[in-house]
Amino acid sequence: MSRALKRDIDGPDWRVPVESLRAPGVEKLFAPELDASVPLVVDIGFGRGEFLLDLAGQQPQVAFLGIEYSFKRVLKLARRLERTELRNVRLIEAPAQLLVGELLPEESLSCVWINFPDPWPKKRHHRRRLVQAEFMRALAKCLRREGEVHIATDHAEYAEQIGEVLSAEPLLENLYAPEPYLREVSERTPTAYEREWREQGRDLHFFGYRRRA
Repeated sequence: MSRALKRDIDGPDWRVPVESLRAPGVEKLFAPELDASVPLVVDIGFGRGEFLLDLAGQQPQVAFLGIEYSFKRVLKLARRLERTELRNVRLIEAPAQLLVGELLPEESLSCVWINFPDPWPKKRHHRRRLVQAEFMRALAKCLRREGEVHIATDHAEYAEQIGEVLSAEPLLENLYAPEPYLREVSERTPTAYEREWREQGRDLHFFGYRRRA
């Protein structure tokens, strides 16, 4: 199957090509449904998509951009979106590093969610982990002043690395200080994987950081 964008959905198809971030640009991505001035929230690695859809349903006047490198996951969520009344979600199939490092403008995002990124547990694979110093520096620059980034993981060793990377980034400040992370965030909508892992008794780690004013 070609990986080019296909109109294989009966109703509205909210997938957008990567090139749309270059022209007409992210500020035009949600036109005419939303004004360019509305807050922009990004969900990196949205997986099954229930977290993204829940947020978008709660905040119809906020723009939500879902980023996922899996073609099948993007297609499945696009089909789910087509059956809803939501008009404030766009989906892009691409590596997050490409969009954050090159295509998302600086100071353009009000919030970023990264839920349970692949921990790549083998040491020789650690370089593939998403949360690295260079990536977080680029992401911090994409945040608006006082914009937030929230990261969750169930992997203890990866949590340690995430904490080290976030605390070392001078553009960010810890929302949960003096704690490095929280085990529970009451107002949060759990993902499907999160529910499964709670049932298994896994320890969860929730990080919240904000770009300094």
